[in-house]
Amino acid sequence: MSEAILNVTNLTMNFGGIRALDSVNIDIYPGEIVALIGPNGAGKTTFFNCLTGIYTPSSGEIRLRNPETGKETRLNGMKPNRITEKGMARTFQNIRLFANMSVLENVMIGRHCRTHSLIFGAIFRNPATRKEEREIIDTSYKILKKVKLHKQVNEQAKNLSYGAQRRLEIARALATEPFLLLLDEPAAGMNPKETEALVSLIRLICSEGHSILLIEHDMKLVMSLSDRIFVMDYGKKIAQGTPEEVRSNPAVIKAYLGEDVDA
Repeated sequence: MSEAILNVTNLTMNFGGIRALDSVNIDIYPGEIVALIGPNGAGKTTFFNCLTGIYTPSSGEIRLRNPETGKETRLNGMKPNRITEKGMARTFQNIRLFANMSVLENVMIGRHCRTHSLIFGAIFRNPATRKEEREIIDTSYKILKKVKLHKQVNEQAKNLSYGAQRRLEIARALATEPFLLLLDEPAAGMNPKETEALVSLIRLICSEGHSILLIEHDMKLVMSLSDRIFVMDYGKKIAQGTPEEVRSNPAVIKAYLGEDVDA
């Protein structure tokens, strides 16, 4: 097996006297779709926030390895924009788009961490800057075509349907060129048709060389899509394995139902 692109070791997050994460260990390998599940309040989004620099963990290690270069980076304490530059991008449980900007502009913003033009170029519009701007537009359009929003490039983001807004947020994350994409409840609020389209999109993204870690409550989606599943409860990882292994795990059943399997 190839080396892990994400190694999380004994990750702990305290908020005052509350331990939101308790020595969590998780690894992600190239080409995987991995789900992180658990009841509300289990610590899943806190885990994402630690990975992406929104929170600095109290202890533990987060290491990201670029699968192309093999270079490993310790992410603890790193700012979110620097983590994105290292190759890990995310979406949010609550959609965070620039509502009054166009669909195309929202994706173009995601290209910011991969651009090279400086203030001088932006002011004087030299040939290199103009060339880069054309490349940003072309790349953004290709991404929008992938998520089936290319016919709405000039539409304001706020006018899109809920499912389309979810896809736009994924498109913006893809614009940063991540090798690891974190999706926080991507199917939340979607109808069955939108969810089906989302599943197809996630599979397409994975087939193009991205690894995916997702938080999701839709168990049908999780079980059909995931290569592996990690289960959290009260800030601790209580189980991991294939969908088949997790589905029949007594600790998982107890966490969701609140009772022993034999009760």
